[in-house]
Amino acid sequence: MKRPDVYKMVITALFVALTAVGAFIRIPTATVAFTLQILFVFLAGILLGPGWGALSQLIYVLLGLVGVPIFTGGGGFGYVFQPSFGFLLGYIGGAAVTGWLARAGRPSVLRTVLACAAGLAAIYAVGLPYMAWVLNVHLEKDLPASYIITNGMLIFLPWDGVKVAAAAALSKILLPVMDRLRRA
Repeated sequence: MKRPDVYKMVITALFVALTAVGAFIRIPTATVAFTLQILFVFLAGILLGPGWGALSQLIYVLLGLVGVPIFTGGGGFGYVFQPSFGFLLGYIGGAAVTGWLARAGRPSVLRTVLACAAGLAAIYAVGLPYMAWVLNVHLEKDLPASYIITNGMLIFLPWDGVKVAAAAALSKILLPVMDRLRRA
């Protein structure tokens, strides 16, 4: 195995672990907790690229599904019936979209911010319909779309904006460091 492959695997494993740690730095709400996970999803995409970044999030989700208690509320296959599980699935596409857009041209803070915003949109595009399905079909709550949008997205947007800014700032510092490590 080539050294770059080992490097990518180690960094991928690191982002699996960081996403898990991010799940436990949380502020609970009625339906979904505020966590740092999305910050690590963004950074995985930016620093690893779309493929390896998405792989880190896929491994994170699979580990949680097989019972490793790394989700905000634990783990196990039954987690697929939690309102927040769709957001976890969205992390995979969110990392891929963020990574793809962040690396699609000359690196800049604006490009990184826009890539993170698009990655966030990808997470919400999976998470909100899944949340609606769990709450309204599986749990038979009959909640309006306004409730789903407010409690599944709108209350999180200011906090998500902070995570977008943090990811852009951190990536500006971390990208050169990771380039030096990769070449060492």
